[in-house]
Amino acid sequence: MTSKFTELAIDCAEPDRLARFWCAVLGYEVQDEDDGIVTIGPPVAPGSRHHPGPVPPALTFARVPEGKTVKNRLHIDVNPTDREQDEEVRRLLALGARHAEVGQGDERWVVLADPEGNEFCVLADRRP
Repeated sequence: MTSKFTELAIDCAEPDRLARFWCAVLGYEVQDEDDGIVTIGPPVAPGSRHHPGPVPPALTFARVPEGKTVKNRLHIDVNPTDREQDEEVRRLLALGARHAEVGQGDERWVVLADPEGNEFCVLADRRP
């Protein structure tokens, strides 16, 4: 038997704000909110509690008192599905992301940071 990747927990200062950002990035919706914790995930098909095919992981944002101090050791990669990489980067910047320098050099991906400074990559040529 194996385990299934179902959720990624992200510590943050403002769970509501960060959850809204990632909902806009991924097309997710809020699934649960309770006492400083917000969980988002893909929309469920109408009339169904189940998603067809593989289940994308939910993201859970939990309020913590300490701030981010170093580069992430784990990060999210996103793949634009209906536009080119540069168009997606512009969209994400308009949502509140910002460019991040983590020593990546000259690569095909673009490193951005979400509103709380968590780095993530926008890939250029790998599409789901």
